[in-house]
Amino acid sequence: MPAVPPSTAGSTAPPGPRAAAHVPLAVAVRGAVAESLHLGSVAVVDRSGRLLHCAGDPFFLTMTRSTLKPFQALPFVAAGGPARFGYTSAETALLCASHSGEPRHVAAAAAMLAKAGNTADELQCGTHPPMAYEVRGEVPPPPPWSPLAHNCSGKHSGMLAFCNQCGWSRHDYLAWDHPLQQRVRHAVAHYAGVDEAAMPWGVDGCSAPNYALPLANLAYAFARLAGDDEDPEYGAAARTLADAMTAHPEMVSGDGRNDLALAVAGRGDFVAKVGAEGVQAIGVRSRGIGVAIKVADGAPRGLHPATVAVLDQLGLLDDGQRQALAAWRQPAVRNYRGEVTGEVRPLVVLDNVDGRRVQE
Repeated sequence: MPAVPPSTAGSTAPPGPRAAAHVPLAVAVRGAVAESLHLGSVAVVDRSGRLLHCAGDPFFLTMTRSTLKPFQALPFVAAGGPARFGYTSAETALLCASHSGEPRHVAAAAAMLAKAGNTADELQCGTHPPMAYEVRGEVPPPPPWSPLAHNCSGKHSGMLAFCNQCGWSRHDYLAWDHPLQQRVRHAVAHYAGVDEAAMPWGVDGCSAPNYALPLANLAYAFARLAGDDEDPEYGAAARTLADAMTAHPEMVSGDGRNDLALAVAGRGDFVAKVGAEGVQAIGVRSRGIGVAIKVADGAPRGLHPATVAVLDQLGLLDDGQRQALAAWRQPAVRNYRGEVTGEVRPLVVLDNVDGRRVQE
């Protein structure tokens, strides 16, 4: 388990989500009745750090979950790690993945470990049933499951490789005060434009430290991730990761998954990363903007329709892209016989804002 930093030891529980600040993002309809309402917030920010559009509370403090993965990989990429260990572009994309545990994902994670002189036994992400089974509506095999099939195995393989590159210990690579996690924390704060020492944190599902950001700062980070300019501190590392993610979206996500659908529809323009508990972030390369969405109740059912509607309201979808994403914008609700009993519809409406700066 990661060591708890002294500043958080013994702290009281945080207040609950301020639901009153959120607005309706999507509604589930059964027959002619609105059955469930999904509230949340949206922020759209450009690369200079200006808030352009929003819905609800654009500064809602949000645990980033797996949207953080490209920034967790940044220090390793900036230090030349993928080149040193001979990672392919597809393997570099897996650094940022919440993959489905498909054979291609498992094979890539195993190759990444081997190239850096590590083994699957050193992965500390834990195990779970490969997500591909749930996507296909199949029952997974019983445990034990391989950590290589864990959706975060690419991220953890890169973390272990970075430890080897820098001569750091590997047995405690997830500890909050490990040099690796210190580098990650600095990269996150740098790209999000926040005070590194003040970032709230918690332990993610894969046991790595994870950080909370105002939603607008998460959008800002993705606007910068999708940028073409070199960063004074990290050079072209962000562009390397964005190129890998858009060239190999099947490695970042998996068949039947939303990030793959978004990336394919985006035709190389959308750097998309979903996170648990209803978080979605997208960097739009051609427009120089980042989009961050949080559904208050954490439901993907409300997240996906809102995401497509936001992209459409921003003028980012043509007719072909709308068609490709139609099933995500207004998914059908079915009963156990497969009959359509309703649908989930987007309700989100973006407001124009005054362009206030979001970075410190």
